[in-house]
Amino acid sequence: TTIILITMSSKIEDFILLFGGDLSADVAEQINTKLSSIPTISSTHNIHKVRMSKSKDFKTALLEGPLAKPTTLAIFITQTIENEAPPEDAGACIRFFKRKTHPETLLTDKIQFAVLGLGDSNLLLDRQHTAAKDCNQVAQMLDVRLEALGGQRFCQRGESDERTGLLEVEPWIDLLVEKIKECL
Repeated sequence: TTIILITMSSKIEDFILLFGGDLSADVAEQINTKLSSIPTISSTHNIHKVRMSKSKDFKTALLEGPLAKPTTLAIFITQTIENEAPPEDAGACIRFFKRKTHPETLLTDKIQFAVLGLGDSNLLLDRQHTAAKDCNQVAQMLDVRLEALGGQRFCQRGESDERTGLLEVEPWIDLLVEKIKECL
C-alpha cells in the first residue's frame, strides 16, 4: 500500500513576481493584471514586482525582508536562452539559487513558489552545437532547486515554447489564479 500525503498550501497574503528579460516582464504583467482583477486581492493584498537582475532586491524579498514568510507566494517567470542559460537580466538570481553552498533550509518557512518557464525550441534546432536538451531547462533547474532549498511548491511548474506561440502560458496562469483563489 502506498500512501501519498498532499499538503494544502497555506493562506496567501503577499505576492512577488520575479522576472528577468523582456518576454518574462510581459508575462509578469499578464499575471499581475489577472491577480489585480480579483476583488479580494486588489483590495487586501500586495503584489510586488522584482527584477531578477537586482540581487539585493530579490534576496531581501525572499530571504530577509517582511515578505520572507510562508504566506508569501513567489512566482518566478524564467526564460531559457541559448545553451541552458537564463537571459542576462535573470542571471544573478538563477546563479544565486544554483550555489551549492546554500543550506537545505535556506527557504524553509520563508516562501511558497511557482515557476513558469518560457523557452524557444527553435534555438535548439538552429544550433549545431548545444548542450541544451530542452527549451525550458532554466525553469526545470530552478523549480527543483527551490524545493531542495526548502521552498514549498505552490503549483506544478509551467513550461511553454515560443515555437508554438506560448500557448501553454494562459492555461498555466489560469491554473495558478484558481489555486490562489482557493488560498485566499
